[in-house]
Amino acid sequence: MEKQEMVEKTVEALRPFETQNLMNTIQNLTLQQIFSNWVFLLITLGVLFFGIYRRSKTVLLTLFFLVGLIVMVKFAMPAPGTELGLKSLIPFAAFGLGIGGVIVYFLFIKD
Repeated sequence: MEKQEMVEKTVEALRPFETQNLMNTIQNLTLQQIFSNWVFLLITLGVLFFGIYRRSKTVLLTLFFLVGLIVMVKFAMPAPGTELGLKSLIPFAAFGLGIGGVIVYFLFIKD
């Protein structure tokens, strides 16, 4: 019986990390909440400092990708309860091509 209770407690503890709950949380966040969170800013500044200190294009492009992904999810995700239609796929494609184009340019073309 103790194992079953432990499993139930673990399931309840991990429930906020389910994909549905994470996407719901991300969709309801504003960009101001994301970029004013001290943990996010501290990690971003640490990665930025490390990338500049090491002069690493890979680290800086990874940081660009993560920030671009946050902006893409915020602006391109449809409202909760609506379907992902063609009108919703166009911003994903545009953001994806833009982010991918910048990364390909800096890693392969401008070498």
